[in-house]
Order: sequence, then structure tokens, then C-alpha cells
Amino acid sequence: MNRDQLQKLVQYLITAHHTEVLPTAQKLADEILSSNSEINQVHGAPDPTAGASIDDDNCWHLDEDQVREQVKQFLSQGGYYGSGKQLNSMFAKVREMLRMRDSNGARMLTLITEQFMADPRLSLWRQQGTGMTDKCRQLWDELGALWVCVVLNPHCKGEAKSGWVKQLKKWSDMDVCPLEDGNYGSELPNITNALPQSHLAQDSLSRPRRTVFSRAVEACSLHWQGSHLQRIISSDYYMSASYHRDQDRLLFNPQGLPLWLDHVPTACARVDALRSHGYSREALRLAVAIINTLRLLQQREMDIYKHQKKELLQRGLTTTTNLEGWVGHPLDPIGCLFATLTETCRVDDDSTMDTGDGEARSPVYQHVPVWGSPDGGESYLTLALEVTLMGMGQQRIMPEGLYAQDKVCRNEEQIVAKLQELELDELLVQTLRKQALQLLEAGPFSGLGEVIHRESVPMHTFTKYLFSALLPHDTDLAYKVALRAMRLPVLESSVGSGDVGHPHHGISIVPSRYPRWFTLGHLESQQCELASTMLTAAKGDMLRLRTVLEAIQKNIHSSSLIYKLAQDAFKIATPADSPADITLLNVALELGLQVMRMTLSTLNWRRREMVRWLVTCATEVGLRALVSILQGWYTLFTPTEATSIVAATVMSHNTILRLSLDYPQREELASCARTLALQCAMKDPQNCALSALTLCEKDHIAFETAYQIVIDAASTGMTYSQLFTIARYMEHRGYPLRSFKLASLAMTHLNLAYNQDTHPAINDVLWACALSHSLGKNELAAIIPLVVKSVHCATVLSDILRRCTMTAPGLAGIPGRRNSGKLMSTDKAPLRQLLDATISAYINTTHSRLTHISPRHYGEFIEFLSKARETFLLAQDGHIQFAQFIDNLKQIYKGKKKLMMLVRERFG
Repeated sequence: MNRDQLQKLVQYLITAHHTEVLPTAQKLADEILSSNSEINQVHGAPDPTAGASIDDDNCWHLDEDQVREQVKQFLSQGGYYGSGKQLNSMFAKVREMLRMRDSNGARMLTLITEQFMADPRLSLWRQQGTGMTDKCRQLWDELGALWVCVVLNPHCKGEAKSGWVKQLKKWSDMDVCPLEDGNYGSELPNITNALPQSHLAQDSLSRPRRTVFSRAVEACSLHWQGSHLQRIISSDYYMSASYHRDQDRLLFNPQGLPLWLDHVPTACARVDALRSHGYSREALRLAVAIINTLRLLQQREMDIYKHQKKELLQRGLTTTTNLEGWVGHPLDPIGCLFATLTETCRVDDDSTMDTGDGEARSPVYQHVPVWGSPDGGESYLTLALEVTLMGMGQQRIMPEGLYAQDKVCRNEEQIVAKLQELELDELLVQTLRKQALQLLEAGPFSGLGEVIHRESVPMHTFTKYLFSALLPHDTDLAYKVALRAMRLPVLESSVGSGDVGHPHHGISIVPSRYPRWFTLGHLESQQCELASTMLTAAKGDMLRLRTVLEAIQKNIHSSSLIYKLAQDAFKIATPADSPADITLLNVALELGLQVMRMTLSTLNWRRREMVRWLVTCATEVGLRALVSILQGWYTLFTPTEATSIVAATVMSHNTILRLSLDYPQREELASCARTLALQCAMKDPQNCALSALTLCEKDHIAFETAYQIVIDAASTGMTYSQLFTIARYMEHRGYPLRSFKLASLAMTHLNLAYNQDTHPAINDVLWACALSHSLGKNELAAIIPLVVKSVHCATVLSDILRRCTMTAPGLAGIPGRRNSGKLMSTDKAPLRQLLDATISAYINTTHSRLTHISPRHYGEFIEFLSKARETFLLAQDGHIQFAQFIDNLKQIYKGKKKLMMLVRERFG
């Protein structure tokens, strides 16, 4: 700065902080003006902005209180209101400080961790035994991974490391410290030990307790001093001139390139640490050595498998060589390698920057040749793709516990999203094909191998990416991979007697944990997505569709998912703007038929919707499909569904129009529907008789047959309400005598007690009596004994009596009958019988009501007696009978003084 600028700086600084700075400024001013002061003895002045000396750690000012307050506040919001985002950006800040090699990075992480450990919810969750929220778990995971990164700093001083170990152990030993796998004692092996044989054999109680900090504690014992490791990370051209198999077996591959044979997630944690501390070139070198090691291991696995292939395929069993899955691993090894390798290949032009509209554009990558690679065709981008495919395709056992399983799914989706950002050029397609073929051939190493362990993590999500990526370049390979991946062995019922392992094939796990697959629903839906993707791609290709269909029928066990696939296929087969694709329509129909068979005997709340959908689908396929489902209805539908939904829809005007059928075709369809209707009526007359009659209306013989089925079933298998409904239908169709017959049969099934004056069948009884009355005296005479036998409710009987005396019988005017036109007398049969029954019903009901009557019902009871009197008076000696009846009451119930007084007042 020049003199004026410096003056301005001082004046503004004093103004901005006048209260704190002014006394110091005055003191300094006095010293500067005094010629023999200390300040004037020294040349120049201190520069606080110049930074430390070249050897010192960078150390910017860190406002510790502010960090504590912020973390505390974000945690108290429980991951809501974007607080999770805020905490993630604080983690990102720590990573940035590490990259700048600012020693405050570790200090800031310590402050954050202290606040996390002080979160009051931890003890609450522990007491209640509930898991923390997913958002929270992810934050803890990131915290643990960051500590691994911090303690693996390649230039970290010994005393700093021992301080961290102490601190991490202290946190780890606290009761509230979250466990690594979310809910249970972990079964993942120790970070520094590649293949401990004992871990999985132990039960979960004897396993050491592993917390989110366990890996960081273990990482403290790793160092960077080994000469082989130092040479790998410090030179692009570290190679072995001649390949010594015995002596240097673990150091170089057959091409003389260096290997790093460490436990894979640990090796990747080193890469992450190098990258995070700003050693990106070194990180790349180590990543390449790891990939060369994995290639060699994959090759070895394939060689071993070739020798045992026959035996493994015969047994139909396999062990798994991988103790821990790399996908969903707390250290995210695959994500770390992908990020390290692609970082070098990113093209950072302005067009890829955030456009400000909230949509971050996908990164653009270019090939950067691998330094020192003997094979000129290799780039860091092809390596990134290769190792990610290798890691995603690794066969691994489903871990225990909801959180660990959920994490596998989440990590898989994150990695696939990254893969989808790669624009596949010729080089990448070559890598993709090569690795896909290797995964198919790799035996137990691969989740796409011919035989897999029963509890292998399914490959559907990963394969859906592989299928779509390979499809434009190698269709056969795309289908081969996808069809291989369709399986979900944990749901297969036939389980081997336990997997017998070979020593060099790692471990074998007894299949006992199913159904502790908490994410099974998600996994099944991913299987369904893969199938749907294949169906869409195979549209129009009969052979491919047939193969995909067989894979679906063999591997998918859930009716609702097969139904979803059937619907998907139907939608794709019938686009709005072009003709339907018959190949795919047939697949939709076949899947639909399978769903019908699967859900026929089980209750399914979507069943009606499924049946309707199937008819729609069959209609789109055409006449033959409809005829086929009508003829084979009993394997697909219940009799009720077959008559009320299937046949009714098929015979509807809309279907006939949609298919534009000629007369013979319409007749064929109608004939099938009628045959179905009669078969259903025989099988389930209660629920199908009416539908059967309706469907057979236009064919005399079929209609007569349906009617006979109803008559035969009426005496045993049908309720009065079903018979009344059919009787009314018959009257409506113009068959009054048949209607009368059915109504009479219905009456024999009915029993109406004295107090059932609101029974739902009352209207049917009144209708049946009205029908008989309208037909004539004989019919009325036939039904009255049935009424008297079935109906004991006085008010209903008096209502029937009143209606029968109002008009002359026989007004229906049946041809060939003569009616006298006279009103009927209650003194003569058949009404005399009805009158007697009504009077005795009133008497019985009166006594029943009086046994438990309360004063508030007295008024209502007097009205009831008035109604009774009206009926008594219809008889010749009715007034005498009623007077005797009242006297009887006064005698028997004289104890009820108040009530008897009311009776006297009204009836004398």
C-alpha cells in the first residue's frame, strides 16, 4: 500500500473499533513521536497478513464459540429446516481446511464432535431403544469418515495422533456413542485386518462393540513409512524390471506394475486421506495400484472358479469370498475411488458451472492418460468406470440391521447417479463390455456370477444401469446381464442344506436370517423396475419378449408387482398416437392371467380392479382372447366375478363397438357368456343366479335353464332376500306367475318376530301379498298360510289385512281368467285366517310388552291398543272380543295402577 492508502486504512480501522482501539492508537502515536522509544529503534513494522514461515502449519483464526453455537443450534432443529444441509456444509468446510493443510481443520472437527456427543437426544434414543432418524445417521457417518481422514494425514505429527486416539477412545467408550451399523453390534471386520475368519462365526453378543469412531481409532495405528507405499505414491514410474513371482509376489503384478494388497476399504481410506489433505497426485497413484490389485484378484478368482465350476453348478450353491460389501460400507471405498479418478478428468469450462437457476449441470469429463501406464489406451476415466463396475458387481452378503441394509440401497443409488453422468464414448463402452463379460464369468467374486449365495445382495439397481448403457452397443450382452440379474434367491423356497465353503473361498454363512431383510419391499420393486425396463426395450421383438416373460414368471413372486408389470406393458403397448403393439399386448395379457391365478384364492383388496383391467386388456388383444378367458373362467375368476364383472363387461355395448364384430362373432361371444353364466349359477346360485338370468335373457333355452337352476336351489341354497330380488326381477320381465312362485318360496325362509316392526324384509312381504292379491283369489289363498306362519308382527299383519280389503283381487288381468270384481270379506277364507292371526298377534304382543314396560312408554302403549281395537272391530263379534281383552288386562296387571287408569280413561 502507498502512504495515502495506509493512512486511510488506519483511520477507518480506528473509526470502526474506536472504543477498543483508541487507547492503543494514542499510546502507539505517543511512542512513534518519541525519538528514543523502542518502536523507533526497530526498522519496519510487523505484518500480520504475511502468514507463517514456510515450515509452519497454516493456522487461520477459528472462532470456537461460534462453531459450538452453530452446531448446537443446527442439532437442536433435529435435521429440519435445512439444518442437515448446514451441518454438511460445516463438514465441507473441514474438508476444505484439510485440503489447505490448515491445522484448524482437526480442531473444528473436534468442536463439532463435542457438540454431537452432547446432543441430548442420544441418551433418549438409547433409553427408548429407538433408532435415530436417517438424516441424523448420515451426519454421524460423515463425522466418523472425516475422523478417519484426519488421523490418516500422511504428514501428521506423532503427538497430534496420540492426542486424537485418546480423544476418539474417550468418545467411543461413552454409552451414548452411536454404533457403526445403526442398530446392532456390527459384524464388519476390523479395519486393519483383511480376512479375520472368526468374526462371522461369533454371535452378535460376543462381538466387540463398534461405534462410529471405531474405524478412526483403528486408522490411528496405520502409518505411511513402508518403502513400497512411499515409492508408489511418490513416482509415476515405480515398476519392477523383472517379475519375481516368489519374492515380490505381493508387490508387483505380472506386468511389473506395483500392487497395494491391503484390505480394500482401508486402502481406499488412504486414497481419500491423500486427496483430502491436498495430495491429489499421490492419491491417484495409490488408486491406480489398488485397481491393478483388484484386477489381479478378479483374475485369480476366475481361475479358481474355472477349476471348481462344475462342482459348484451341480450343488447349485456357492460361498462368497467377500467378507464386507464395498457398496454401503462406512468408508464408501468405491465412491472414493470414482471421485479421485474422475476429478483429474473434469473439464471446468464456464458452461459446466452452476447456472444459477438451481439446476447444477452434470460435470463434463475428458480422457486423461494414466501416467506411466505401459498400455497407452488407459485413461483415469476408463479406470474410474472399470473399478466402479467391479465394486458394484462384487458379490456380498446382505448386512444385518435396517440401517446397514438401507445404506446399501442408498449408496448404490448414489454411485449409479454418478455413473449416469459419464457420456459413454468408444473407450468407455469397451471398458463397460469387458467388465460386464467378466462379471458374468467371475464366479463367486461377482454378484452376476452363475450361482450366487442365497443371501447375496441383489444386483437389480446396478444392472438396470448396465442394461440401459449396453443396449445401444451390444444388445445381446445387455439382455444376458439383465436376465442373469433378475433372480432374488432369498425368496426361493428351496434352500440348500447350508453352504459348504472352501478355505480359499473365505466364509460360508448358514441361511438363517431371512426374513430379516428390512429392505425387501424396496429390493422387489427394483427387480420389477429392471423387468419393466427390459419389457420396454423388447417391444416388437417376440423372442426377446418371451425370454423376459419367462424370467418374470420364474423370479417375481409378488402378485402386486406382476400386476404392475402387466400394466406397464399394456401402457407401452398402446400408445395414444400410434397403433397397438400386439407382441407386448400379449405379454401384458399373459402377466395379467398369471396375477388372476395367483390371487384367485387369496383375498386381495385390488382384486376387482385387477379383474376389470384384465377384461380391458383382453378386449385390446381381440375376440380370441375374450373367448379364451370366458371359456377358462374357473381358473381365473370366482363365479361372482365371472358373471357380474367379466361376462357383463364382455357383453356390454362398448365392447361390441370397440371390437367392431360382425353378427356371427357377436353370437359366438354371447354364447360363451351364456355358457359361463349357467356354469356359475350352478356353482354359486346365491350370488350368480340373477346375473345368469340377465345374461341369458335373449336366449329362450338358456333363460329357462337358468330359471330351473334357481328353482332347484331355492329350497336349500338361497336366502329369502336373494329369492325376493329374483322374484321382483321376474315380475319386471313379465313373468308374474313365476314371480309368485319365487315369492312363495322366499316366504318359507322368512321369520318375522312380534317386535321386528322395522325389519328390512317387510317391504318384500307387502309386495308379495300385493302381487298375490293382484293375481287373484287362488294365489292369495295360497300365500296367506305362508304369511301367517312366517310373520308374527301384529302391525305388519294388520297392514296386509287392510290392503287386501281395499280392492277386489285379480286386477292383474291374467289372460283366460275371470274375476268377480267383488271385495273380499274378512269373515270368509282366506282373509278370516289372516284376521285371526292378526288379532292373536296383537294379544301376544300386548302381553310381551307389558312384562317390562316403563312409565315413559305408557302413552305409546295406549296408541298401540287403539290400533289393535281397529283390527278387532273387523271381526263380527270384534267389539265383544276387545272388551273381554281389556277386562283381562285390568285383572292381570292391576298392580300397574297408573297404566290401568289410562286404559280405563281411553277404553272404559
